[in-house]
Amino acid sequence: MGMNHTIQQLSVFLENREGRLDEVLNVLSENDVNIVALSLADTSDYGMLRMIVSDPNKGKAALKEAGITSMLTEVVALRVPHAAGSLSKAMHQIVEGDVNVEYMYAFANGNDAAAVLKSDDPAKVVKILRESGFDVYSADEAYHANC
Repeated sequence: MGMNHTIQQLSVFLENREGRLDEVLNVLSENDVNIVALSLADTSDYGMLRMIVSDPNKGKAALKEAGITSMLTEVVALRVPHAAGSLSKAMHQIVEGDVNVEYMYAFANGNDAAAVLKSDDPAKVVKILRESGFDVYSADEAYHANC
């Protein structure tokens, strides 16, 4: 985190059963952990809940205390202007930099939007984007977006 402008994403494997998502969200709520961005992907057996939250370490600890396994993952939150082609231009730079993007999801933040990227080399993604004129959110900005 910090100077390289990567952020921590809180991820939870969810069994595909009734009430499991509600349980995770309730634990975070009861511990005053705000969800800034969220992505939920599922299969027939399980789901993967990925979140940018106001305090990733506090969220992980609260979930652990409730018996819910979670993990923190280093990701990049790219600041994208609301203009046609902005994301395409940024992604082109990443591809040209020979970095693989494993997954991505987005959230709006005032006049800008953010694309959260998981790659095999987050620090390299930040370097490529910044050298190409794009900006990335710092941890403080990302964890408190729209607050």
